[in-house]
Amino acid sequence: MQAAELAILDWIQAYGRYGFLDVILPFISSLCDHGEIWILLAAVLLAFRQTRRQGLAVSCGLTLDLIACNLLLKPLFGRIRPFAVNTAIELLTRAPGDASFPSGHTAASFAAVFALRYSGSRLWKPALALAVVIALSRLYLYVHWPTDVAGGAVLGAAAGWAGGWLAERLAGQMEKRRNKTRG
Repeated sequence: MQAAELAILDWIQAYGRYGFLDVILPFISSLCDHGEIWILLAAVLLAFRQTRRQGLAVSCGLTLDLIACNLLLKPLFGRIRPFAVNTAIELLTRAPGDASFPSGHTAASFAAVFALRYSGSRLWKPALALAVVIALSRLYLYVHWPTDVAGGAVLGAAAGWAGGWLAERLAGQMEKRRNKTRG
């Protein structure tokens, strides 16, 4: 399996590398080095009453993703990164120091997308476009195996959906408490 994935990554390096992408994709990937773009989105959504539930959904999805991806799965699998297998590759970005599976950038991005979708936000479509570019950038940058990215997308989708569900329940509980104190 590793040989097939290495062949895919090497094909991207041989036929998909372009000078402008060498500049743009490291920048786009860095937007999510620690989930920054999605945390910022959640904060902005939480700041306004009409989008507060959507912000809560994204926050819950990102929290569930953080626990599942970074605290449980990465240490459990401890998968070596592709650039450590093919040391001849020239990295365009700082070498990540944690395990490879699943892709945290991809998982956080898809967690935000699916939380937005669950909560009914129209922002899920542009978020999906950015999430796909972030996920593909991880392959282009040679820092993740294709199955890491696929696993991150699945994990993120599940975390985002669960985060949306959890946020809906939490918001409902808070509303009940508010109504009790008023009445």
